[in-house]
Amino acid sequence: MPGTVLLLAASPVGKGCLVDAASVLPVLAAVAPSVLSGTETANVVELADPLEPQAVLTRLRAAATSPGPLTMFVTGQLQLDRRQRLPHLALARTTPATVRYTAFPWHWVTEELRLRPPGLTSVFVDLHTDADTWTHLAGRPLAVGPATALYGRVAPPPPRRTVAQPTYMRAVATILRSGHRPPLLQLHQQALTRTSGEDAAARPGAADLLFAPGQGGPGAPASAAAPAAVVAETGAPPFPPGPGQSWAGQPWPPAPAFTTVTSPPPLPQAPPPAPFASPAPQAPPPAPSAPLTPHGPPLGAPSRGGPSTSPGSQPAVPPRPMAVAIPGQATPRESSPSSDPHGEITAAVRAGRHGEAVGLAGRREEEALHAYGPGSEQVLHWMEVRADLAMFAGDPERSCRIWLAVAVARLDAGQAADAPEVESAVDRAHHQWGRVGDPARARELGAELARLRLRVPGRREGALDHVQEQLRQLQTQA
Repeated sequence: MPGTVLLLAASPVGKGCLVDAASVLPVLAAVAPSVLSGTETANVVELADPLEPQAVLTRLRAAATSPGPLTMFVTGQLQLDRRQRLPHLALARTTPATVRYTAFPWHWVTEELRLRPPGLTSVFVDLHTDADTWTHLAGRPLAVGPATALYGRVAPPPPRRTVAQPTYMRAVATILRSGHRPPLLQLHQQALTRTSGEDAAARPGAADLLFAPGQGGPGAPASAAAPAAVVAETGAPPFPPGPGQSWAGQPWPPAPAFTTVTSPPPLPQAPPPAPFASPAPQAPPPAPSAPLTPHGPPLGAPSRGGPSTSPGSQPAVPPRPMAVAIPGQATPRESSPSSDPHGEITAAVRAGRHGEAVGLAGRREEEALHAYGPGSEQVLHWMEVRADLAMFAGDPERSCRIWLAVAVARLDAGQAADAPEVESAVDRAHHQWGRVGDPARARELGAELARLRLRVPGRREGALDHVQEQLRQLQTQA
């Protein structure tokens, strides 16, 4: 099976640049694709100093949905946005004041990769930080998803008026240029050995944050996660409107979730939210197996829409299915106490048994409702799973309703309107609304979405205006 390689190097232009990230790309590009990926053949995508977060998201989503092994090499600098203090990969136009809008949120990487099959994804990073971000990361290491192996380092701030060099990534590329690809942990260790002297001279007394699966450091989460997955929809090229679905105007580009949904204490981690597209109805999303006929409203789903907002960027692709691992959970009757219900759900979806998948998720939601009560993270998690399943089965109306319900439940529980989980839910509802083909249903859901957008405008300007404009078009056609 062919592999996929994503080479990403980015850093701001001007005095805000901390590392000469793009200088490593010629060395990486000189490595044979088969060596970069560890497969006989591979597709290599190179992004050098991209300007727009959505351009990065588009390429990342395309890579994340490839069926074969995926290897990413990411070089650049991390900065925190001032509002939510979340790490972002700085792009060419990024300044300290515009991080939230011009940089690429690191949690988007986590969202796009977290549902990939275990053992098929590796990420090498050589990242530099400013003082504020360095302090932040010391207590909150980077993550790339439960089924992804993370290797590399995050370096502390370089000396004043100095632009650092991506020595770790250059060492990785140099080793691979020999034509031999050692085991990835060995490759990581060899690269660290090669750069230790050079980095010590450039930054005396400063130690990097190192990542490697199974070594107990910041990379440990990647190896500690249990392998399992649940299907969710993520980026794909925009679908053209289908017959009878021309009611919407210009589509609202889909956007990724802002951050991983907080996992409930004793229960699994919530699956990533699906990006949203404009309210322009489109053909049903592709399914990995036979298409599913729509089912009735999922168990516990409200009669009306569910949340979804778009992040502060403008993706160019609609969402696709992803998978999430949830360790330590047993499904009643259908599985042994040690099995992961998400694995069963994934298998059911792949086999085209969408009704069975919805039933499994619905039973889990009922159990969580009895054990933890309405509005708990456990219940919200399974609502999100059902929303993803509906989207994957080609039922955007039901998916939209559930996402709207999730957003309202989170707001009612006291979560802030700009909380990542709330914004992500509204983004997904917005995207799914754009795929509803029935104008009457679209009007109904659109009215609810507009009311919710008043409370949760999202990171991207114009979301509410977009909903209102599409509603005007729908009313005219009515």
